[in-house]
Amino acid sequence: MYEVKTQAYASKREHYADLCLQARGLLEGESDITANAANFGALIYHSLPDLNWCGFYLFDGTELVVGPFQGKPACIRIALGRGVCGTAAQTRQTQLVRDVNQFDGHIACDAASQSEIVVPLTRADGRLFGVWDVDSPSIARFDDEDRAGMEALCAVFMESVNR
Repeated sequence: MYEVKTQAYASKREHYADLCLQARGLLEGESDITANAANFGALIYHSLPDLNWCGFYLFDGTELVVGPFQGKPACIRIALGRGVCGTAAQTRQTQLVRDVNQFDGHIACDAASQSEIVVPLTRADGRLFGVWDVDSPSIARFDDEDRAGMEALCAVFMESVNR
């Protein structure tokens, strides 16, 4: 059985570094993408404060389709270029949105979400795999340290996809 560490950290950087180690250990040796995505989402959801949703939208060749997640039921399909997730997928750039009400075209799957960070996920050959989406009920919950930490975590996850 895996147990999520709950401890105080000196900084966000230290917390994300520890989460990367935990994620790598959790995913090591498992080849099933769904199982790894589900466990990765649970690890992050139960380790980071002030989140109300986190999970994957997977690219099916046409659009993003909801995958394993933690939180309330979510939007099922998102077109590329639409909302924060679709924008991250289309541009292949992390989207850090401090206030979703200021993001033109934001898709409100959960009215409680006030800020969001979405990291695009690409396979080793450059093809789009999907996006990693994290929401918070607090405005300005995410900053550049979260961007760096989430991108590092996603790199660990994608190692499990690309092996």
